[in-house]
Amino acid sequence: MRTAVAAGVDVCFANPGTTELDLVRAIDAVGGIRPVLGLFEGVCSGAADGYARMAGRPAMALLHLGPGVANAGANLHNARKAGTPMLVVVGDHATSHRGLGAPLESDVETIARGLSDSVRTSASAAGVGADAAAALAAGGVSTLIVPADCAWGEAPGDAPGPPPPAAPRAPADDAAVAAAERALADPGGAVLLLGGEALGERGVRAAGRIAAATGCTVLSETFPARLERGGGLPAPARLPYFPEQATAAIACHAALVLAGARTPVAFFKYPEVPSEIAPPGTPVLTLPAPVEALEALATRLGAPDAGAAPAPPAPPAPGPLTPASLVAALAWRQPEGAIVVDEGLTVSELYVAASGGAPRHTYLALTGGAIGQGPPTAVGAAVACPERPVLLLQADGSAMYTLQALWTMAHERLDVTTVVCANRAYRILEAELQRAGVTEAPAAARAFTRLDDPAPDWVALSSGMGVPAVRVTTAEDLGGELDRALAEPGPHLVEAVLA
Repeated sequence: MRTAVAAGVDVCFANPGTTELDLVRAIDAVGGIRPVLGLFEGVCSGAADGYARMAGRPAMALLHLGPGVANAGANLHNARKAGTPMLVVVGDHATSHRGLGAPLESDVETIARGLSDSVRTSASAAGVGADAAAALAAGGVSTLIVPADCAWGEAPGDAPGPPPPAAPRAPADDAAVAAAERALADPGGAVLLLGGEALGERGVRAAGRIAAATGCTVLSETFPARLERGGGLPAPARLPYFPEQATAAIACHAALVLAGARTPVAFFKYPEVPSEIAPPGTPVLTLPAPVEALEALATRLGAPDAGAAPAPPAPPAPGPLTPASLVAALAWRQPEGAIVVDEGLTVSELYVAASGGAPRHTYLALTGGAIGQGPPTAVGAAVACPERPVLLLQADGSAMYTLQALWTMAHERLDVTTVVCANRAYRILEAELQRAGVTEAPAAARAFTRLDDPAPDWVALSSGMGVPAVRVTTAEDLGGELDRALAEPGPHLVEAVLA
């Protein structure tokens, strides 16, 4: 714990058990780490992800044995895809207790390995500090397994491990910048695809300047880990989700230039649809040190100081709530400095299109596709930035995966306003059926996609977790409830029933 504090870790999202009690006592003994309880391990891992995305430094998730890691798995996966730094500490049985067949005995390393960027297990109490230092230095989702006897044993000297060294910023690669300049000058034009750190303010501004100078198309990754938007910043459109649309967005250009983004591939394989998004033969160029490279490229092009800013959001149309009027109401009312966590799934594309000209905000998306990320990520973001309001745009089906996060919002008095898009269905699966030519869902497909018999009562569910909640059915009522929730500190939930 001293090693973690020395490295800047100041919060631990935990659901501990018997094997972690000495680690819990160490948090009290050392101080400097805020303990935050999650009622499900997937809330802990998702909250640590949201915290690190906003704070720019790792949080700790403290989990109980192999089943705890397994329960945390979906949001550990999402955090890996986001490139999030996270220290995952897992208690295990004492070394002398292993192999006896205890009910909770499992191969923790094997479970953690597929969900982590690195895994290590302490062999002695004396080595725990150095092991923690190595885990933090490794970066990404780094799992440290601490057997119970290593936690209760004596550590001679009790000194913390060395803090991880700060990684120096790499300069722009002149050759890569020159190659990108030539591609952007091609008469066929180019697509500039932004991802990772290039979606911060510096990268977005530089990309806007480049677009103003060359006329290139600027896109963002479909589901960015963090994107700075609004307040006059250029607003790149996002690469479409479905592969045919994504390929069409690139196909009419002569080259694809990647700045912080991975080479795009389809989320799933479909019959007779290529996995690679860029058409065969399309040159794909990568800019190392993407932020520095974008700024150097803008300078080489003599680009103007500012790219085009999108128009402010339009007010929502009155009447029964539709996906379009719901996102318009949110974009119209979101306050300056908001953190918008988006697991709205079937309304996400509409929200991104509607909100580019909203007041300055930070946008966090579902990076790895494992649903149940939204509520925990909102918890972590609110803990990291208590001075900023958090807006959670949340689909009703995926919200059921981690609704326990509402209790943590209430328990910690977090300023999170949740808007549940209640369409009573797994709408994305219905869309996939329609893409497959199924116009009327057969009985089994309907049984697996509908949530209307009975419909989850989000007012009751939220109230039962300690978060005040209301239900609305019109755009006017949604606007009024958003105003009330945003004016009052603490968590709130609005169930927005779609017509």
